[in-house]
Amino acid sequence: MDISTQNTEAPPPTPPRSTAVHKRTARGATRPGDRIFLGLSRGSGILLLVIMAAIAVFLTYRAALAISKDDANFLTAFEWNTNLEPPTFGIAVLAFGTVVSAIIAMALAVPVAVGIALFITHYAPRRLGGPIAYVIDLLAAVPSIVYGLWGAIVLVPHMTGLFGWLDHYFGWTGIFEWQGGAPRSMLTVGILLAIMILPIITNVSREVFRQAPQMHQEAALALGATRWEVIRMSVLPFGRSGVISASMLGLGRALGETMAVATVLSPTFDISASLLDPGGGTFAQNIASKFNEATTFGQDALIASGLVLFVITLLVNGAARMIINRRKEYSGANA
Repeated sequence: MDISTQNTEAPPPTPPRSTAVHKRTARGATRPGDRIFLGLSRGSGILLLVIMAAIAVFLTYRAALAISKDDANFLTAFEWNTNLEPPTFGIAVLAFGTVVSAIIAMALAVPVAVGIALFITHYAPRRLGGPIAYVIDLLAAVPSIVYGLWGAIVLVPHMTGLFGWLDHYFGWTGIFEWQGGAPRSMLTVGILLAIMILPIITNVSREVFRQAPQMHQEAALALGATRWEVIRMSVLPFGRSGVISASMLGLGRALGETMAVATVLSPTFDISASLLDPGGGTFAQNIASKFNEATTFGQDALIASGLVLFVITLLVNGAARMIINRRKEYSGANA
C-alpha cells in the first residue's frame, strides 16, 4: 500500500468539556482532599456569619428589654442612672467620647505609622530596619493593662506641661482651654490610644509596602524620579487600600479599648467643648467600670450601649470596605 495514499488528516478534535466541569476543575474541587478543604472553608465562613448573627440577636434582645423601660431618650440623654425608678440613661456622652478619642488617636497614629513603615521598607538599611521592625512587633503584643498603667503613672504626670502650653497659645479657641487639675481628659486618652494602635497600623502598612511592584519602582527610577517620587507615584498608590485596612484595624482597637481608657480617664458623664477638661467617657470604658456592680437591668442597659458600639463598628468597617473596593485597580499590580 502506497504511503502517500494514506489519510493524513488530523483526528477530529475532542469535544470541549462542559462549563460546570471546567469550573470544578479550575477550583480544584475534583480531588477528595480539595473537596474536603472547600467544604471546611465554606463551613467556616457560614459559621462566622452565624456567630455574628447570634451576637446581634442577643444584643438586640437584651437592649430592647432595657430601652423599653428607659424614661429618657436613649440616644440623646446626658445621664446614666439605671438604679432610679423609673431609670433614665442615654448614650450621648458615651458616643461623643468614643468618637472623639478615636479621631484623636487616628489623626496622631496613621501619619506616624505610615512614615515608619516607609522608612523601614525604603529608607533604612537592613541592619537598622530589622531591629526597628522587631521592636514594633513587640509593642503590638503588649497587653492593654500595661499601656494603661504606663499611661497613669508616666503619661498623665508629663501631660501637664503640654496642657499648659496648649492653653496659653490656643486656649482662645475653646477646644484647648484648660481649667487646671489632673490632665485626665480626652486628649490624654487619644494620645494613649494612638500609641497603642501605632504598632498595628505600622506592621500591616509595612508588609503592604513591601509588596509594591518592583518593576514599577525601577521604571520610575529609570525615568529619573527621586526616591520620594517613586514612593509617591508607585508605592503609595499600590498600598493605599492596605493602609486603609490597617487603619481600620487600629480604629477597631481604639473604639473597643477598655482597661487603658478606664485607667487614664476621669469621666464626669458630661460633654465638654475642651479636649483638656475631664468629661465624657467611652462605651467600652463605661461597660468595664460599671458591669460588675450593675443590677440585671443595669447590665441590660450596658448591653444596649454595647449594641450601639457594635453597630458603629459594622458601619466603620463597611465604609472602609467600600473605599477599598473603589481602589481595586491598584491591587492587581504584579511584581
